[in-house]
Amino acid sequence: MGAFPRGLMHIDRRWPAVLSLLVAAAFAIPAFAQQPPAASPAPPPAAAPAKPKPKPAPKPAATAPAAAAKPASPAAAVAGGVQPKLLGQYGDWGAYTASPGGKKICFALAKPASSETTPPNRPRNPSYMFISTRPADKVTNEVSIIIGYPFKLGSEATADVGSTDYALYTQQDGAWIKNATEEARMVDAMRSGQTAVVKGTSAKGTQSTDTFALKGLSQALDRTGQECK
Repeated sequence: MGAFPRGLMHIDRRWPAVLSLLVAAAFAIPAFAQQPPAASPAPPPAAAPAKPKPKPAPKPAATAPAAAAKPASPAAAVAGGVQPKLLGQYGDWGAYTASPGGKKICFALAKPASSETTPPNRPRNPSYMFISTRPADKVTNEVSIIIGYPFKLGSEATADVGSTDYALYTQQDGAWIKNATEEARMVDAMRSGQTAVVKGTSAKGTQSTDTFALKGLSQALDRTGQECK
């Protein structure tokens, strides 16, 4: 028998959606933190002093209103209240932890260093590579890719690391390694490699090539491994 697709082994119906929310929230954290503070409005020009008016009689003190609830941060709002914690940034890779649904996960996350489409300049959402460890599910260093568009139904994608190509199982806008027995070997190759090149085809026939720089990945995975032993 052939190997089961990784997606059928470990991915339930909720996980791709949770993954997308965590990615969005993870990138919202540094983006929000780096925003410059809003400029204070300039004071209005001085006006001629107005004629003083008689003071009205004092009114009874009103009861102080209850304090308004503190709004959630943008990152927490994006992830439905689950805000990832940045453990460290290593080259192009960030190491994070979060606990969606009360289950702790740790993940390394990066954007591609370069992206191309054929035909060129086709619109698509950002793509990411996401390597997660989920102790409650007994999953370690699962490689996931969010590609930025729905894949062609029934199509496979590929990830090239060095001289080795790995087949990827696709579902909606996500991709996972098809043969789970190759995953640890792929991660080891990525730890010592220079780039991972992911290729796929959209539902509209657009072909994409995303090149991920692997500098810092080994350190990021070491950090997530310490956090989620």
